[in-house]
Amino acid sequence: MDVDEFWAVVESAGAGLDGRTGDDGEAIAEALVTRLAATSSERILEFQELFDQLHDALYRWDVWAAAYLIGGGCSDDSFIDFRAGVIAQGREWYKRVLASPDGLADHPVVRQAADEEDDGALFAESVNYVASKAYEQVTEGDDDEFYEAMKAREQVAVGIDEAREPDMGEDFDFDNDDEMRRRLPRMAELFLDPPYSATPTPPTRLRSVGNSVSG
Repeated sequence: MDVDEFWAVVESAGAGLDGRTGDDGEAIAEALVTRLAATSSERILEFQELFDQLHDALYRWDVWAAAYLIGGGCSDDSFIDFRAGVIAQGREWYKRVLASPDGLADHPVVRQAADEEDDGALFAESVNYVASKAYEQVTEGDDDEFYEAMKAREQVAVGIDEAREPDMGEDFDFDNDDEMRRRLPRMAELFLDPPYSATPTPPTRLRSVGNSVSG
């Protein structure tokens, strides 16, 4: 399976869902499992390899900050689910988030989440497990066999330190609203309260009405 086939599977599974993942991604996950289980164990493992690569590429502070704004906070585990949800949006949205997470401010589901104070938008835990579930169906085995098969496929590139930390970009404080506005201005506008203005609003000038005296 190449990356084009990967995205074709994801996007066909998500057709008709409009990017909604408010059910922890269960709807698109079920559709993905069905499509993958109709292939072979080899293709399922290839799907997982591509999923892992795309998932890892989103492991950045700025992407995490976008998840933090949407979720009103975001733990390590929740960030795993968020990245799965971004992948579930399909190739074009994935590329947009990879280029600039602030672009999520244009996503209809994100805008709706801001309006409705829905902190679960784009968090899709179930999508993380679609390959293992499909593999179990195809092989009639269990998830341990899936993870063993994946481990057997792992190849460490020559000269690359396997334990090297990924480049997440520059760290910053997600609880600093000014910093969030600077880094993700459009997302911050959707999810943060307007900044407090220290300059008092001048009082409205009242027009005085004088009495006229006729002579």
